[in-house]
Formats: sequence, C-alpha cells, structure tokens
Amino acid sequence: MESTIRTPDTSSVVVGVDGSEQARAAALWAAGEAVRRDRPLHIVFGAATDGRALYLPAETVEEVRAEGRELLDATAKAVTAEYPGLDVSTEFSRTDAVTTLHRAGGAHGTVVVGNRGLGGFTSLLLGSVGLGIAAVAETPVVVVRDIGTGEERGTVLAAVRDEQDLVCARYAAREAELRKASLRLLHVWNILRSVGDVVTMLDGVDEIAGGHEQTLRLVTDTIHEEFPELTVEGDAEKNRSVAGALVEASRHADLLVMGGRRAPTPLGLGRNLGRATHGVLHHAHCPVLLIPRSDTPSHNPSAGRTGG
Repeated sequence: MESTIRTPDTSSVVVGVDGSEQARAAALWAAGEAVRRDRPLHIVFGAATDGRALYLPAETVEEVRAEGRELLDATAKAVTAEYPGLDVSTEFSRTDAVTTLHRAGGAHGTVVVGNRGLGGFTSLLLGSVGLGIAAVAETPVVVVRDIGTGEERGTVLAAVRDEQDLVCARYAAREAELRKASLRLLHVWNILRSVGDVVTMLDGVDEIAGGHEQTLRLVTDTIHEEFPELTVEGDAEKNRSVAGALVEASRHADLLVMGGRRAPTPLGLGRNLGRATHGVLHHAHCPVLLIPRSDTPSHNPSAGRTGG
C-alpha cells in the first residue's frame, strides 16, 4: 500500500507549547526526535486572540501576545541548550491552537503535543486541543506523556489492526531504525467483535484466530523483507480490551505507533477518534504516534479485528 505520509527521515517536527510542564516535556521530546531525524524543529504557540479581540481589553490581548513570544524564546533556548546545533524556529499565531497546529503540520510534517495543557485561555494539548488535532490531522501526531523516567527500553511498538496498517508498520520500522531499537508488531483482537452475538459461531473460533494470525503474518513478513537488518517480532493477542492490551504493552516500549482510526460522530459532523485510540492516548506509558487512517470497511473474512 502506497502512502502520502512522509516517513520520519523526511519529515520535520513541529511542537505546540502553552507554558505547562507537559508541553515543555513534549518540546524536549520533539527536539530529540528532530535530532534523530536530522530535521529542523518548529515551535508554535496558538494564542487564539483573533476571535477574542472584540470583547477583551487591548491590554489583555497584548499581554497574551507578549507572554506567548516570551514562552517561545524560552522554549527555544531550553531545547538548544539540550541539543546544541539543532535548527530551531518559532511561530506565534493569533489563531486557536488546533488550527495553528493543523496548518503547521501540513507545512512541516509530524506534530507533537503534550498529553494535557494549562486549560483556560491559553489551553493547548490533550484535553480538547490535543484530541482535536489528533482527530483532524492529516499528518502524523505524537502525544507525549510526561512520565518522568527517561529510561529507554529499546523497542518500538506498532499496533496492527489490518492490512491497511502496513503503512503504520513501515513508519514504525523507520522509527525503530532511527532509535537503533527492535520492532514489535502487535495485533489485538476481540472474539466478541469477531463473531458478534451469534453463539453458534463460537465453534469457528480457531478459524477466526487463524485469520487474525494470517493478517499479522502478512504485515510482519513484508516488514522483514523491507527492513532485513531490523529485529522484528510479531504477536497476535486475543483480549477483551484492545486499548487495555496496547496500554499494557506500552510499558515496555519507547514509542507506540498506531493508526489514528477515525469514526463518524453520531450526528455525522466530522470524525472522532475510535474508542481504542482514545483510550490509549489517555493511558499509554510511552509517547503515542498516530498515523492518519480512515475507518473504512474491510472485506477480509477476519474484519472483526481491532488494534487502532
């Protein structure tokens, strides 16, 4: 499957900041990622002053602008102190954070956000803004949790839902190469989703399991062929909770790469992240990199699989 998603070695890195500790951690992680890729880092601040200028005092708007620019300068100094020689640029935007990050991602490639921000006027990251950019982005998005250990585990984990996730697996393989790490491809499936409520179909569990294992084997074999020097492990796991299995597996990974599955909202207004993706973003023990994908129907016999 061909993809228009830029691979890590050709994609620049953009990170959103808002003054929170989570955003600072995301900026430092993004800087390290930019160094691994030998690409520039672009730091942005979305002040959202355009929509508020009519009913906020001019002094307040100017104060927000001054604080935003000061934050950008301080963040740039912090990352260059940690990574001397890194090519860093900054951008102050008067538009809201989601719009700013969406636009910057289109120009630069991968968007990095923290798992939650300050809230309130300068809200950014995973509250509403982090989930918002993850749901609408057409480029890869990384959500960084400030877990504070900094310990490298030497493994990149990739969630494989179906054959469409070959794109995701290739991206994860490149990330593993950049980190000199191994790659674990994990396919999680839920028996109830595979057979529905028809109890008589439980007699075919072995056949269903075989279909899931075949899906994983096809993706794993392709990655083996395309990345012969990379250590690749493929695991298929039956679990009642896809998100729970991925969160547990993330304890042993430096990065979890998964398809950013989108599902229609009940009112048909745009698309939302799938339940498993949403759960993983809130509870993963390592940064989560989402590769955009649509939740298109599959005609494969084992289409009840999940994992993204």
